Amino acid sequence: MSGTLNAKSTAGRPDPWLVTATLFLGGFGLIMVLSSSGIMAERVYGDTYFFFKRQLLYTGVGLVAMAVCMQMPRRLLYGMTYVWIMAALALLALCLTPVGFSVNGASRWIRLGPAHIQPLEFAKVALVLYLAYFFARKQELVRTFSVGFLPPFIVTGVLCVLLLLQPDFGGAVVLAGLLFFMCLVGGTRFSYLFLSLLFAAGAGWLLISSSPYRFKRWTAFLDPFASAQNEGYQLVQSLYAFGSGRIFGTGLGAGKQKLFFLPEAHNDFIMAVVGEELGFVGMSLFFIAIGFFLWRALRICIKLEDLQDRFTAFGVTCVLALGMLLNLAVVLGTVPPKGVAMPFISYGGSSLTASFICAGILLNLSRRVPS
Repeated sequence: MSGTLNAKSTAGRPDPWLVTATLFLGGFGLIMVLSSSGIMAERVYGDTYFFFKRQLLYTGVGLVAMAVCMQMPRRLLYGMTYVWIMAALALLALCLTPVGFSVNGASRWIRLGPAHIQPLEFAKVALVLYLAYFFARKQELVRTFSVGFLPPFIVTGVLCVLLLLQPDFGGAVVLAGLLFFMCLVGGTRFSYLFLSLLFAAGAGWLLISSSPYRFKRWTAFLDPFASAQNEGYQLVQSLYAFGSGRIFGTGLGAGKQKLFFLPEAHNDFIMAVVGEELGFVGMSLFFIAIGFFLWRALRICIKLEDLQDRFTAFGVTCVLALGMLLNLAVVLGTVPPKGVAMPFISYGGSSLTASFICAGILLNLSRRVPS
């Protein structure tokens, strides 16, 4: 195996460009939460800055978590792999107990005083750490069915079942996507992956067609304007926001769709507000920013010498990249609606903290990139 935890321990500085990109995205998220949430905060809580102040607090928590992950010894990070995955399983199971907090019929949160934690966001990171550990340690057997295929699929399957019981179909799809990409780079036989894709597609369609709610969202995605006042309402309002932005946007803070037309304007659909207020130019600059972030992250993956380091860096990059791509795909109407937060940008403590944890792990590993 190339490289071990006992390899040379000399570590350089964290990638300064990745630090800059992370801080830029976090700062931009604060600005957009302030711009998109004021009207809703004033009506519901009587405080224009309610969501902004909470997001500022979450950002502070996230920066502390990033600093801890950036300085954490790799031996501790990797040595507790099974602790992380067991904690993720326990937290997802807690959502199904009275400790869980239900919103719109889905129990996806755990209430801790005034804060609500969404275990899915941390389960993504735990799953990546487990899969990176597994594929790095089992490389000689990774192409066998009993060792290279069954264990990672069983662990991911248990997590997905817990999500489906909440229910959170979209979250299960995200974890399955992480498993697929990790297996792809980990060395699992492509024939096994292809058969599992066929099975997953069939199971997914069965879950969609057997649930009236999911099926309505599917048909609304195909033609949102046919049900513009019902299932297609959110997507239609999102498209109106992007259309209103045109080239240069209406101006920061001057958007109209957040005036109770666009639901979740500061959460999952915050990018629609970005499109309306900053226009094509602003969205293009944002794409450049996330492209730069992902480029620096993938550069770290490629240059790392230790196999587990590579798999871990690739996995946490996938967590962020999938979140970014799926969120943009939802708000632009290219995939069926699903509650996917935009990393670093959307309002919410769990998503923001998990995003900073991923960045912290990447920065930690960047110190081992050969100069």
